[in-house]
Amino acid sequence: MANNPRQDLYLEISRNLVDQELRDLRNYVSGAKILPAGFVQKSDAHQIFNQLEKEQKLKLGDLKLLSDLLRKIGRHDYAEQAEKIAENERKGSAQPSTSQLKRKGEDGEEFPVEKKPAPCREEGIWKYFYYIKERVSSDWKDLAFHLGFERPDIDNIHARNRDDKSRCMDLLEEWLKRNGERATIEVLMEALSEANLQSVVDGLRKFKLQEVPFPVPVPVGDAGTEFSSLTDVFKKSVKKYYELKLSHFKPLIWNDNFTLDLSDIFTQLELMPTSKKQLKRQQPKKHPWLLSVQEEERKKIKSLDDLFKPDITGLSTAPRCILIEGEAGGGKTTFLSKETLDAVSQKTELGRRHDIILLIRLREVREGETIEEMVWDQCVDETSEGIDVESIRAILQRNKSRVLFLLDGYDELRPEARAAGQAIPKLLSGKMYPNSTIVITSRPLAGVQQYTRPDCHIHIMGFSKEHVEKYIKQYFSVVGKQELPKALTVQVKDNKLLNTLIYTPIFLMFVCVLWEEDQEMVSTGTMTGLYNNLLTCLVRKYCEREGVDMPTEGLPTEVAESLLQLSKLALEALLRNETLLDLTEAKREIVNWELLLKLGLVSLEVSSSKLHPRKHLSFSHKTMQEFLAGRYVAHALSNQDIVELLQLTSISKALQLSNLLQFTCGCDSRAAQAVMEELSNLSKKEFSHLRLDDFQKNAHPPVRPEIEKSVGTYRRFMFLCLDILNERKEPDVLQSVSRALPFIIMNLHTHRKQHAALKYYLENIQSSHLPDRMILELSSANSSEALQCLEQIVAFPIPGLPLDLRLNHVTFYSPDETARLVSVLKNVPSLRVLDLSGTGLTPSSLQPLVQGFSHMSLLEELDLSFNRALGDAGMEVLKLGLSSVPHLAVLRLRWVCMTAVGMSSLAPCMHHLVGLRELDIHGNKIGDTGLESLTSILPIFTAMQVLDLCAIGISPTGMRTLVPALCQLTRLIKLDISHNAIGDPGLECLATILHHLTAIKVLLLSNTGISDRGISSLIKALPHLAQLQVLDVHLNKIGDSGIVSLVQKLCQPSSLDMEQNPPGDKSLTTAPHYNNTLQKLHIGENRGITGTGLGRVAQLISALPALTRLDMSGNRDTHLSDTAAMALAEALPRLPALEWLYLEHISMKPAGFQAVMQAAEEHTKLAWLGYTRRGVPEGADTTASCLSLVG
Repeated sequence: MANNPRQDLYLEISRNLVDQELRDLRNYVSGAKILPAGFVQKSDAHQIFNQLEKEQKLKLGDLKLLSDLLRKIGRHDYAEQAEKIAENERKGSAQPSTSQLKRKGEDGEEFPVEKKPAPCREEGIWKYFYYIKERVSSDWKDLAFHLGFERPDIDNIHARNRDDKSRCMDLLEEWLKRNGERATIEVLMEALSEANLQSVVDGLRKFKLQEVPFPVPVPVGDAGTEFSSLTDVFKKSVKKYYELKLSHFKPLIWNDNFTLDLSDIFTQLELMPTSKKQLKRQQPKKHPWLLSVQEEERKKIKSLDDLFKPDITGLSTAPRCILIEGEAGGGKTTFLSKETLDAVSQKTELGRRHDIILLIRLREVREGETIEEMVWDQCVDETSEGIDVESIRAILQRNKSRVLFLLDGYDELRPEARAAGQAIPKLLSGKMYPNSTIVITSRPLAGVQQYTRPDCHIHIMGFSKEHVEKYIKQYFSVVGKQELPKALTVQVKDNKLLNTLIYTPIFLMFVCVLWEEDQEMVSTGTMTGLYNNLLTCLVRKYCEREGVDMPTEGLPTEVAESLLQLSKLALEALLRNETLLDLTEAKREIVNWELLLKLGLVSLEVSSSKLHPRKHLSFSHKTMQEFLAGRYVAHALSNQDIVELLQLTSISKALQLSNLLQFTCGCDSRAAQAVMEELSNLSKKEFSHLRLDDFQKNAHPPVRPEIEKSVGTYRRFMFLCLDILNERKEPDVLQSVSRALPFIIMNLHTHRKQHAALKYYLENIQSSHLPDRMILELSSANSSEALQCLEQIVAFPIPGLPLDLRLNHVTFYSPDETARLVSVLKNVPSLRVLDLSGTGLTPSSLQPLVQGFSHMSLLEELDLSFNRALGDAGMEVLKLGLSSVPHLAVLRLRWVCMTAVGMSSLAPCMHHLVGLRELDIHGNKIGDTGLESLTSILPIFTAMQVLDLCAIGISPTGMRTLVPALCQLTRLIKLDISHNAIGDPGLECLATILHHLTAIKVLLLSNTGISDRGISSLIKALPHLAQLQVLDVHLNKIGDSGIVSLVQKLCQPSSLDMEQNPPGDKSLTTAPHYNNTLQKLHIGENRGITGTGLGRVAQLISALPALTRLDMSGNRDTHLSDTAAMALAEALPRLPALEWLYLEHISMKPAGFQAVMQAAEEHTKLAWLGYTRRGVPEGADTTASCLSLVG
């Protein structure tokens, strides 16, 4: 191989940089985001320079970046050498590396050229790499060692590739690059033999003798690759095709003058967990009370680049599948177009991580199409020389881990193309191109999760306030009417109904169109009104152009007839999940289809598909298709049944057609009544099993997963019904809505769109049709905004309305503000729940509220938690109002800085709350003295189910005072005594009366100072707790003997299990010796626990198949042997419900660690596995999606 001055310089620099210079180099490269910081901080100078070259940042004849970096660290000598090498490369005197071999055209554009034969044997040895990487695979590290690679090099190769085959190929390419002509097949075979890979050597000899070339995939853009001419042509063809097709677009098909540049498109993104499997983004807290509001809220992100930051996503590896959901008109397609352009230009992390960027519009995909056919069809110009389906397949196969698929509009994918076995489902499920990255957009509930569990779930929020103002200015600047934006901005701000629409990009655009035409036309607050006015506007423009009379009412006859025919086709296509109308069919069904083109409702397009060339009519937006289809349904319902017309047979079908149903109801009163009557019937069929407790947070016991899913569906159905009510505010529709919705649950801060409908509902609902419960939430809002919102919605008395009002973390700054709140609450005398947790209340601001209790006599739940300024003075205020709320069943005073003084003052005033079911004084240091005041009245609360005494300062003495009172609380379901120093005597005292508390389901005893002695007393009492679902004894002093005995006892079937699973009952699938009741078990971080004890637990734990959470963390650096780790790995599949597993402060050997990680990754529900970083074996694979490294 010819001498390579670059590599010589790289090596010389790497050998001679002092530590400070290397640190400076790393800081400059990572600080300027030239390369990822994680890679840079682990690499030497030589590796950094090679990576810069691989990412085309050090091109042939251009080492300016290298020179600048060297000068920044004070090495001007090496900078000058770099500049000389670059100059020689430009003159052609240096032999360039094959990855940089290019020629320049006269216009300066670089074109790939075919490699000329070189004196080295690179081309010959390349053909063996594919064979080797397929057969070496997981043994690549052994091969690396015998090829002379050191640990840092091996770690870098491991980190930058997704799987062992890719790592092996990367290794071979790096070896070839380093050794040049010395990289011979003989040397490689010798290394393989030394690595005990003789079977691979034998195979190589066989093929070498037969001179049969291996299939050689020449990857592109991966670490240490060569660019094949054909792949370069493909990449350039894709880039130019996108730049031609995507850079500019005309959103208004009737206005050729209005063109937008994609660089001007702005949308808000929001990161959200989609399922319990994705809760790995945030480490679950062992102490739920430490969760902040910010942790519970969804995270807004600036761009998709944020999804590659572990501190944001919590993922240990880059996401493979990113799901972007948004409502109709939210800008999903435009957003993905912009991401595509930015990626092919390498402006984003998505682009920098991938070499092949492929945008596929799913509405163009047909049944039976392969991925490669889709790419040829939609991503390259048909004139691209040498690019066909077969060459695309070869290119994609060679670059599996560097391919990015951008899939637009899953909701528009034809049903037959969604079926199992079709290309898109196979791609999503990982059966095809499993190492590629996928970004897919869809409307909600389209079924993407049927085939994949997205690593990240993004919600497109639409425009922000700033974006709205900028868009308005831009629109009127383009149409030359700069005087209009200011007035429209004022109108939008003042019009509450309109204000809910304009954050959706498509609706804002239509508002601008109407404002330009007739400012009176934007006063509507409904989607149907907006689209009706837009239709009228388009028809008026058409009539002016064509000299046709525009009637004062309705539309010209010919226009109306053509529209009805188009609307029928729109509905039929919508029910087929299609958005395009075949021109041949349109000509057959629509007498005057050319008129529709003149109106601008549809445009005539020639399909961009090369596989399915056809002419079709395209709607300006899918919402326009849904509007027209809704007009037809409203017309057809006079003769047809809604169920027959729309196949409206389930709630899921209704949600799928939500926009269509809204438009239908907005178009006609009778249609609205028919639709809502059917929805009411469906609601009774599908939601009759739901109860109020299913909608409550922190329910005891927790809501079952299947019920939780039904609650989610009900919420979406509720919003659909309220949206319909907003479209058609009429008494009959309201009555049907009230029948369909026994419960109304709404966050007023996040669901502003439904404010108008809710206000109409409350103003006009009859007392006989009130819901069973209305739950209104307003979290983390500005107090002024929150009060104004409540004053508008609850503006008058609504007697009989059972209301839950949750205003947690809305800060009230003064007594005047709480007085305003009381004024609102006087209008709802049937208030049931008032949650003011974390609202900054003080004794003075609490006073107006307590005085208002006289208007809340039916109040059942009061939550004043996390108002630390209340203190004992606040308790003095609170006690004065308790007599006014005799029905109070839940009182939460968590972390209000109450002491024994406050408790002794408050307790006597609680004697009349005989119906109290839950008392929470968590985190208040009342001590034994305050506890004595509480226990004096505790026995009267015979209905008590939840008692939270966590961290209140109880001693063993206090427990002796508490236990006699607890005996009377026989209905107790949850008891929390965690973080109290009760010790073994305290637990022994409690154990003596557990036979009285047989209803206990949750028992929390963490950090209470108990040891084997205390736990033995609990073990003896466990048979009485047949319904126990949660047990927490972590952070104590229990040793191996106590923990193992406890788990052994828990693994025995409870009496409840024995009743449900009698021995000998062969019909039951669950073995009778299992405990099917226990769901959460926390035994970790006990000071006496060892690896031996945890190993025994691992052997036993599979007898608890109902577990959803298991904490078996060690104590500091507990070591788990391979035998114990293997036992745990074998147990995981037998815990099918397990979602969270804590293994912190544990170390394992590589074999055991790998077995546990593999079992965790294969588990269908395990979402989070916590493991301490320092316990990971050196070189171990930490790419399991559920793994979260802590500490």
